[in-house]
Amino acid sequence: MTDLHLVVVTGPRLVADPALLRQIVAAECDALGLPGRLEAAADGEALGKVLLDGGRDDTRAIVALPGADPAGRSMLTLPGSHASRTVWYDVTDTGPAEVAAGSVHLFGRGIQGLTWAIRHAVHRLRHPARRISYGPHPDQWADLRLPPDRDARPQPVLPPDHNGRPLPVLPPDHDAGPLPVAVLLHGGYWRSIWGADLMDALSIDLAGRGYAAWNLEYRRPDRHGWDATTADVAAGFAALATAAREHPLDLGRTAVLGHSAGGQLALRLAADVAGIAPAVSLAVSLAGVLDLGEGALRRISSGAVPAALGGTPDEIPEVYAAADPLTRLPLGVPQLIVQGLDDDLDLVDFNRRYAARGQRTGDELVHVEQPGDHFAVIDPASDIWRATTAQMGRRLPVRRSVGGM
Repeated sequence: MTDLHLVVVTGPRLVADPALLRQIVAAECDALGLPGRLEAAADGEALGKVLLDGGRDDTRAIVALPGADPAGRSMLTLPGSHASRTVWYDVTDTGPAEVAAGSVHLFGRGIQGLTWAIRHAVHRLRHPARRISYGPHPDQWADLRLPPDRDARPQPVLPPDHNGRPLPVLPPDHDAGPLPVAVLLHGGYWRSIWGADLMDALSIDLAGRGYAAWNLEYRRPDRHGWDATTADVAAGFAALATAAREHPLDLGRTAVLGHSAGGQLALRLAADVAGIAPAVSLAVSLAGVLDLGEGALRRISSGAVPAALGGTPDEIPEVYAAADPLTRLPLGVPQLIVQGLDDDLDLVDFNRRYAARGQRTGDELVHVEQPGDHFAVIDPASDIWRATTAQMGRRLPVRRSVGGM
């Protein structure tokens, strides 16, 4: 397989500054190390032509912004070989949309969200994952990525990912035994506009380091309620036992990593399954929301906490008692609490107080605090992520047979 090039195509009646779109495309192409361009389709027929032409070229990664025009939106379900190479992105919060089989639909992240659409379009082609469902709803799935030397599928020889650094690919070694597992839980303040694609880069990086990466999607409470979210996280974690029947997963060595709101979900999960097989060997919070009571009082992210849980701490104290990592201490599980100093100061405060209390309660807990913003902790090129993987390696080392790394 030759390397990719990117085509971003905009449909009619898209309300966005083309200069900003070109700037985003250029920046992401530079970071991902591939050529690309922005095209404007005057009508639905022109948009469909770009898609169908792209389907005949298996080196294209396509991001399509359909706009509001019905003719443009009718192309979302256009069948063809282009579908598996296409990510649809709606700048506005349209909610989920039906797309052709193989395509992906992202929505509601504004102009800046085009960056994530581009990254996902490239990551899913450069480093394909196995998608495994754990329930009937479209949001109940996990993407499994194995280290290149443990994946039986042909692996393309491709340039570095968006971080601009070569991935730490392990040498072939099929006798090293089952793999430690890294479960990934995305953030987004529990809102449906954000999804598991946020964790693509970490999933790829961790697989390259020798972990089996399990990037978990779940129903978010803004559309499905808090109980659905917590049930999905538990079910998605339990589904590892089924996946281990077909893939070399060592469920006795499992880390759960959550970013932002996913940090809360990760620590809550670790507490819920403590002492139950398969248990969590290491819980990693990456800029996590770790004090829900105080987060509700401070109305972080415009009241995201009570909106997600369904009320205030006074209204539903039992829900907060079960969900709040701070009140669950001690968790009885080793923890790695990672926080960037250039992030929201409320999160810096929550993480410092959580780490201090966790250490006082006797939990085995390491607190990593370094320069970096909210997304540096999920950027494989960042210093704070390298510090995170170093700590993970001490607690959950990758086993290699003689001749391996």
